[in-house]
Amino acid sequence: MSDRSTLRVKASAETSAVNGRVRWAPARSLWIGGMTIAALMLAPTYVTTGSVLLFLVTSAVTLCAGHSIGLHRLLIHRSFVAPRWFERVLVYLGTLVGMTGPLGMVRLHDMRDWAQRQPDCHPLHAHRTALVHDAWWQMHCRLDLDHPPRFEPEPYLRDDRFLRSLEASWMVQQLPWALLFLGMGGLPWLVWGVPVRVAAGVTGHWLVGHITHRRGPRNWVVDGMGVQGHDLPAAALITFGEAWHGNHHAFPESARLGILPGQHDPGWWLLLALRRVGLVSALNEPEHLPPRAKLRRVGTAGGTPDERC
Repeated sequence: MSDRSTLRVKASAETSAVNGRVRWAPARSLWIGGMTIAALMLAPTYVTTGSVLLFLVTSAVTLCAGHSIGLHRLLIHRSFVAPRWFERVLVYLGTLVGMTGPLGMVRLHDMRDWAQRQPDCHPLHAHRTALVHDAWWQMHCRLDLDHPPRFEPEPYLRDDRFLRSLEASWMVQQLPWALLFLGMGGLPWLVWGVPVRVAAGVTGHWLVGHITHRRGPRNWVVDGMGVQGHDLPAAALITFGEAWHGNHHAFPESARLGILPGQHDPGWWLLLALRRVGLVSALNEPEHLPPRAKLRRVGTAGGTPDERC
């Protein structure tokens, strides 16, 4: 089975996932650093019931409908079908999470996944460093491989004016909402609706990725891959199903991430609701996909540490 995301990464005989240098990424670092500092300094002063509810609702909408469904399951993996206008709504909501633009997200995801599928890879792609060190690398730096593969997105990604516009303005997209929140609820709504939401979403995304690429229960192994996915059941609900990362490594083109009994997947529940009203269709599940080479069931319900790349 060929995952669509891997087809965008073109490797040659000289390409290596191991050798490279981690460098500070100023714009990215100042963005998330500024949001985090603002959140830590201002949130305790400007906390109200309404502002916290705003944070919870906007985080749920942008992370679930936007990031998990719009960017991850649709734009990157094409695991279901949606009308173009609705796809753009979902992608816009995902951009509001504040990680990067939609095309940048596809590139970051695909390059990381390509590296993790090699027999060995750089510690940044494997999250193979201490917690604080990995946080610095993942949220404030970039990896420049000595001999990287080429990233070649399909024309529907590369040539889409809407996606290119979002890519160029993804930070600025917070501004209209900041002004709206300020006008509706004053500084509490502004603080909790933008910097607290962005800082929590980006930091939480990194933390779940750090954990699920290192240790935890898993039900599948793909032999020959240097990095295996693990599950984080305690975070299944608050990540809207993304914490079933072992399942995702096994079946990357499945729109359903919680595939076993008892695995809660709110993103999948939302997709089922959207299918009922005709906004999405052709939802992939593991049984719809061709068998994947070297995939085997292991089922380590108690979880075993895996510190390898």
